[in-house]
Amino acid sequence: MRTRALKPIQTTKNVENILSCTEEGQPLSPIARMFHEPESDVYAVIAIGIQTQINPEVVKANVVDILLKQPRLSSMQVADEKYGGQLKWVRTEVDLDNHVIVRSPDLNVDSADIYVEDYVSNLSRTKISMSIPMWDIHILNIKTSKAESVCILRVHHSIGDGVSLMSLFMSCCRKVSGPDALPTLQTSKKQKPCSSSGGFLQHFIELFSVLLIYWNTLVDVVMLLITILFLDDTKTPLKGPPGVGSTPRRIVHRIVSLDDVKLVKNAMNATINDVMVGVTQAALSRYLNRKYAGKNKKGGGGAAGNNNLPKNIRLRATSFVNLRPYLGNEDTSETMKSISDVKLSNLIGYVLFPFTIALREDALDYVRSAKAVGERKKATLEAVCTYFMAKTFIKFFGTKLGSFPTQTTFWFSNIPGPQEEITCFGYQVVYIAPTCYGQPNALLIHVLSYANTMNIVLSVDEEIVPDPHQLCDDLEESLKLIKDAVIDKGIKVSSPHWVSVTNLTKEL
Repeated sequence: MRTRALKPIQTTKNVENILSCTEEGQPLSPIARMFHEPESDVYAVIAIGIQTQINPEVVKANVVDILLKQPRLSSMQVADEKYGGQLKWVRTEVDLDNHVIVRSPDLNVDSADIYVEDYVSNLSRTKISMSIPMWDIHILNIKTSKAESVCILRVHHSIGDGVSLMSLFMSCCRKVSGPDALPTLQTSKKQKPCSSSGGFLQHFIELFSVLLIYWNTLVDVVMLLITILFLDDTKTPLKGPPGVGSTPRRIVHRIVSLDDVKLVKNAMNATINDVMVGVTQAALSRYLNRKYAGKNKKGGGGAAGNNNLPKNIRLRATSFVNLRPYLGNEDTSETMKSISDVKLSNLIGYVLFPFTIALREDALDYVRSAKAVGERKKATLEAVCTYFMAKTFIKFFGTKLGSFPTQTTFWFSNIPGPQEEITCFGYQVVYIAPTCYGQPNALLIHVLSYANTMNIVLSVDEEIVPDPHQLCDDLEESLKLIKDAVIDKGIKVSSPHWVSVTNLTKEL
């Protein structure tokens, strides 16, 4: 495949003259500062499978000409002594040798997949120096079972959240079907304005919906405060101890069919997120049942085929929500048009999402329960409140009180990817696997759609989850069981919702 720089190459010394906008001297946002806390010193890691071998010079040319036009990628984070050591953005000259790392693996390695997996795991043991911009790119020209080479982008989470980083990545990409066309990202459907001639019943339903949202928000905020104060999740084989945020991670991923997910989605009148949460509930239930079976055997009983799960397991995820539609920012597809239009920021809130851990006779019950909880979480402003509560606590009491909750069992994130196959810097992309390390939980599950595939990415502390590939097997098998249940029952489309909460709700 022919590869090229998207624009003429510039030298790093000229970059500062190219940039018209700058964040010079601006302090980091409160949420960005949260990502520097010891228990949440989080890095985003995106592994990108490429269809051909990578020419490092092509990557460097595009990095200089495209990525370095983004101010945050050419700025250090420096403590400002005038303001009590608060971090601020300071422009610096970028030395590409510190940011583009090329590895030449031994071609006789026993397993290329394990080599790449180990390489990413070793990255989680390291941090990027704050004396340079906090990002780097690692090029591995080694053929794996899925791709001819792998490119790994690592970015400190203080630079931007998942949506803004995805927008940045997409601005560097083009459709395979159209070399000059930007990729298409799935976005939230715009709500139609409400008609004022609906009569008393419509006004009553709208008033009830608004009151329901405020009531749910109050309940959720109270539950969040109770959680922070004393309500911890049940100690299970998935729950990490305090201090787990600083441990290395094993990162694995499994690619499944997006068509299978959409089949279940359409049959259950659900969202893709509902289906993936249902699949995750089923997989975690299978995984934990197996773990408890092993424990029971040591104690003198229990079998893997039986229900070995303790009753009333409290297991919740910290589930992240993009707040841009709430806070009035531009649509993601609009900000992708130019690298200078992509504004890196951390506009995210989170909700405490309860997962039901149980063995179900009907596999579709996992999706039904996920859909019910999902609809309940859409009818709340919990994510908006957590965002503003974190900003307020950090402003007045410091980042410790505004940090992410450590009482939940894991993090869960669903990011929409491009709807068609893409190229990046002229190289065709086989898969995209985003995840993080540094989070205060032993397990993180990312799901990302790409073309006709869904990639499920796990980031685990191996001391707590020593068999992440088994958990991937459980996730893949759970999706198959749920899809087969839909086919066996001949389900077509469920009845529509009787009420909508319009522009105050969105797909999590």
